Order: sequence, then C-alpha cells, then structure tokens
Amino acid sequence: MPKIIQLSPHIANLIAAGEVVERPASVVKELLENAVDAGASQVTLEIRDGGMTFLRVTDNGCGMSPEDARTAFLRHATSKLKTAEDLSAIVTMGFRGEALAAIASVSRIDLLTKTPGAIAGTSIHLEAGIITEESEAGCPDGTTIIVRDLFYNTPARMKFMKSDTVEGSKVSAAVQMQALAHPEVAFRFLRDGKEVLSTPGTGSLEAAVYCVYGRECGKMIELESKWEQYTLTGYISKPTDARPSRALQTFFVNDRPVKSRLLVAALEEAYRNQMMVGKFPACVLHLRLPANALDVNVHPAKTEVKFLNEKAVFDCIHYGVLGALNKTPDRPSMQFKPAPAVSQPHKAAPATASQKQESFFRTMSAQEYKVFTQAVSDGPTPDPLAAAVTVKAVEQTINPVIRESVILPAVVPIPSSQPVEEIPEQVVMEAIPQDTPWQFVGELYNSYILIQRDEEAYLIDKHAAHERILFEKLKANQEPLSSQSLLMPVSCRLSAEGAAILLDNRMLLEELGFEIEEFGENTLLVRQIPMDLDVTQAEEALELLASDLLKGRAERIDTVRDELLHTVACKAAIKAGWKTSTAELMVLAEQVMAREDLKHCPHGRPICISLSKKQLEKQFKRC
Repeated sequence: MPKIIQLSPHIANLIAAGEVVERPASVVKELLENAVDAGASQVTLEIRDGGMTFLRVTDNGCGMSPEDARTAFLRHATSKLKTAEDLSAIVTMGFRGEALAAIASVSRIDLLTKTPGAIAGTSIHLEAGIITEESEAGCPDGTTIIVRDLFYNTPARMKFMKSDTVEGSKVSAAVQMQALAHPEVAFRFLRDGKEVLSTPGTGSLEAAVYCVYGRECGKMIELESKWEQYTLTGYISKPTDARPSRALQTFFVNDRPVKSRLLVAALEEAYRNQMMVGKFPACVLHLRLPANALDVNVHPAKTEVKFLNEKAVFDCIHYGVLGALNKTPDRPSMQFKPAPAVSQPHKAAPATASQKQESFFRTMSAQEYKVFTQAVSDGPTPDPLAAAVTVKAVEQTINPVIRESVILPAVVPIPSSQPVEEIPEQVVMEAIPQDTPWQFVGELYNSYILIQRDEEAYLIDKHAAHERILFEKLKANQEPLSSQSLLMPVSCRLSAEGAAILLDNRMLLEELGFEIEEFGENTLLVRQIPMDLDVTQAEEALELLASDLLKGRAERIDTVRDELLHTVACKAAIKAGWKTSTAELMVLAEQVMAREDLKHCPHGRPICISLSKKQLEKQFKRC
C-alpha cells in the first residue's frame, strides 16, 4: 500500500477549488455573496471574455483591515462562524471560509479594500494563492477584488470551459439570481464594456423581477402568505402563461438561491388540474423561516438545503401558491387587432409556394376568425358540385397538410350532367372505398371521430391521429428539415443560459431548420424556422430545444431532432375544437382503422379508444 502523506496547503486549495470554483459564474456567485454579507448597498460587476481573463467586483460594504485582508485568503478563514453552535443558525450567504482561498489558488488576484474612517486602504496582489505584494493605497470605503486569468495554472480545468458567450451568459444568470435574491442591493453588471443589467436596490422585489425578466413580470401574480413560522412572498405565473420547461422557476430560502425537489413539487402540485401536461409554471419565490429550521451546510456550492420539517415547508408553498391562484381570476380578455388597411387594386403578384400552402387549418387571430365567421354566415350558399363533383374539388376541401401526410382514397367523379338537386348529401363520404369494414357515424365535440365496426364503437382523437401521422412522415425524412426564411425576423427572449446554449449550438439548429443570431441580452433574432412550424410557435420551440440541450442532450442529435419533430407535428396538426370537413375526418379515420400501429401520439396520449356493444348495454342495464 502506498505511504499516506498529508497534502500541501496548495494542493488542498486546488481540490477545494474543484468543488467550489467550476467556472467564472462560480467565482461571481461567491464574490457577490461576500459583498452582500459585507453590508453593501451597491455592487458593480465587470467581466471580459466571459470572465476568464478579467473579472472585477466593487462594493461599498464595510471593507477589511490590513490584517483581515491577509487572513481572508487563508483556508477556513471566516468572520461568520466562531462556535459550533453557529452552524445551526447560519444567516449569512458565505460561511465556509473556502471561497477566497479556492479562487486565489487558480488565478491572479488584486485586492483593494478600506474600512470607513481609515486613513488609507490596503492593496494586495496574489499569484496562485500566495501574496506577492502588499502596500497601502488610496481607495474609497468598501472592497474591490479583481480576478485575472482564471485556471491559468490548471490547464486540465481550462479545457472544460465553454465559449466566451456561454460563460458570459452563465455569469449573467448568476448576477440575475443575486439581484432577485437581494432586491435591497443595487446591482450593476457590465459585460465587455456594455451594461446589461442594473437594478435600483429599493427593496422592491417587483422592481428586481422587472429588471431581470422585463415585461414578463407584468403577467405574473403577486403572492404573500404566512404558514406557522414561515413567510412566503414573490411572483408566480398564471396557468395560461405556463412554460415548456422549468428554466424560470427560481426559489430562495432566507435570501439564498436553492435547488430543491421539495419546493418544485409543492409549486407544481398547486397547479395540478389547471395546466396542460408537459407545461410548467414560472416563479420567483422567497421562503423565510427560522435559521435553525434548515441546514445549508449540505453542498459545497451551498445550492442545496435540508429542512427540519419538510411537510410544513411543502404546505407553505402549496397552499400559498394555491391561494394566490384562486384569488386571481384567470380569464384573459380577448384582444382584437385592428383590421388591415385595404390597399388600392393592382396587378396581383404570382403566388409564392408558402401562399399556395395556406389553408383554413392554421392559427387565426381573433379578428381573422370574427371576419371569417361573419363572411360564412352572410355569404351565399355554395354549389355542392363545387366541393364534391370531381376529384379536384374534393382535394381542395382537404387540409393540404393532410393531403400530403396520408394517402387519399380514390374518388369516383359524379357525371356533370346530373342535376344539382339530385346529388346525395353523402357524396363526399362515398369517396372512401365501399369495401371498408367500418362505418363513419359522425364527430363529437368537434374533436372525436365516431366509427362503428360490427359490434364495436371507436372514438378517434383527430388531433392526436393527425399529429402521429405527421410525425412519422417528418421522421421518415432523414434529410435536413426544410426551412422558411421569415420576411420579418422574430425576436425571442429566453433565459440567459438558454440563449447561450442555443448560440453555442448554431450548427445543430441549422440542421433543424433554424437560423438565429444574438440580439441583445438574453434575446435571439430568428430569421429562419422549419417549414412546417408556425411562426407564432418559434419561441416555444426554441425554449424546448434550449431545455433539452441544457439537460445534456447535445450529444444525442437524434433525440433533439425528435423533440423538435414532436413540436412541429403538434403545431401543424388540426386541433381539437376546430370544424373539420367530413372528407378530412374520413381520411384520418381510414388511416387509423387500417393501421394497428397508430396507437399513441408522440406525447403518449391515446389515439383511439373502443366501446363494445356489450359495455354500452351494461350501462343501460340491458344485460
């Protein structure tokens, strides 16, 4: 067995750095927390090159004496713990005494600090955790710490760093988290000389949320409740504003940002039966409880906590959120867009390919739908021959997406000499081959196709069926997805990490039919989207992609591609509640009844369920 030796302080610090300092964002988190603990009311962060080459934090806190400044970079040196009993009632952000020592061991640091009332401040320079220079210096009250060349002496760690864009966005996310945790502190963030975040520091959480999330704040519900010794405040999203991922769920416990499955479960339980499957609420929630009711000494990065009474914490979150949702009616008013101006008649331009694909089965605005329904009710009764006499006429009544995604049955044309009044009303239904072993009965609730075969009845979810057929068609085509260039680019605002991961995977997005570029902080400009994706769904599709990539699916391109195809198929398929022509319903029914493999939509919902005559007779007490 090799001889056991005691590691040198330098090696021990490098190991601690591996636990605490993962990337520039980790350094920022520790330094900002130290600034808050020092009583600062104003904190400024500046970074260059994603924080790898230059990172400066300036605060107006209490500062340090020369002796404290030297001691601060020693391992396990802290001003926040003195006795073992203090561990059970930690109220500060930093307390381990490892952060500065760990950061200094893998970087070059300059420190300027001065306490109020002192004649002069202290300047210290460190290389790999060793003080090489120390002197008096003129400086304002507070502390300025500059971190240069992070991981310069640990090249193995350097190779794991991402691009400057990604690392800078993770720093931005860390600053945003601190701004939401401490609305009483004015944070200012400069990235490569450009200001990207500034909060007022007035103590208003609403102001901090607005600075971080912009107009999204106006859609959120304010929450304030008490449960035993616990207090819950913050903002939650309405059920109608649910997100495709949990990226915008932010929790703070005693002003400390934490990750907790318990808190997530309590939040989402309050939304149960109010939100679609696969959607998630957004929140910024502050939970405050006695310091001795939780343990924050669980994870080196201090992002996890353990609660003394988990049930009480769950109930506080659950009932607090549920109460706020019940107090706020979730019935958004209909918004009408002004009717477009009518231009003067002119020579019509040739129809483009996308215009030829236009059909009724697309997302209409409220104004479009109103005009359409009014035109239908006021217009003349159409000639039945126009929709059913010839093969061409029947095809024109069918959604182009359905025409392309399923095999149309042969249509027997009706002789043109036949009088109009003698054409049977079921002429479109007769377009389906007569030897089918099933009978089309009708449609329920504009959503479910009703079919009878022998002594079995079948209910087919038309949206789920069409979605599955479209998905299989798209998946069978292994070529890069066809894309459409947008006449007017669309801006999409995502989380800082979401925008960064998409920008870092542009090549993958191009394979999936997207063309994006950076457009301000956390905002992307979308110039191209997949052909079958509606432009109104572009932001949601990109957010889903970002969520997948952040979960580590970047290596599994097929999985990411399938997720996008799910979204495209879902958005392009006919919807439940839409009025659908008999011809379209018959085509979908024929596909489902002829194929045993069409069982579930891509999201797992059943396509078809059966009801036997015997089951029905039991309900009517006939047997």
